[in-house]
Amino acid sequence: MAGASLGRWRKRGACSQAIGVSRGGRNTKVHAITDGQGRPLAFLLTPGQAADCKAGERLLASLPVRCIVHADRAYDSNRIRDIIEEQGAVPNIPPKSNRRWKSCFSKTLYKGRNAIERMFGRIKDFRSLATRYDKLPANFLGHIHLAKPLCAGYESWP
Repeated sequence: MAGASLGRWRKRGACSQAIGVSRGGRNTKVHAITDGQGRPLAFLLTPGQAADCKAGERLLASLPVRCIVHADRAYDSNRIRDIIEEQGAVPNIPPKSNRRWKSCFSKTLYKGRNAIERMFGRIKDFRSLATRYDKLPANFLGHIHLAKPLCAGYESWP
């Protein structure tokens, strides 16, 4: 027997699986908060076409107090900056090129963001995470949490 109609603009189950379609094809974005050494603190999955600044608002709830927040240009919005400052942290986010008011930004401090990129590189060493073998986001996020101690560069997880 046939199931429900797929409708004109949606594929069945795509929203519940955090799989989206962007210019690169079907993919999922993994957002993370790490400490200064690149050890992951929190993860969030979004579909590929979702805006990064919307995910950043939800992820910043687990932000440590009084820290410097490094993020890429995708997270450069007034709302993200306000959330970071409300929590007592300092945003160090490069401004987008189309911004009229450019905020303070330190290139020297921003070099610390390399630790975040190295953490994502270590996560992608796991083939099942790089290609997303798991269809359900809960299983995929579980595999990321299993790889967390190994990708952070230390043997025992506190």
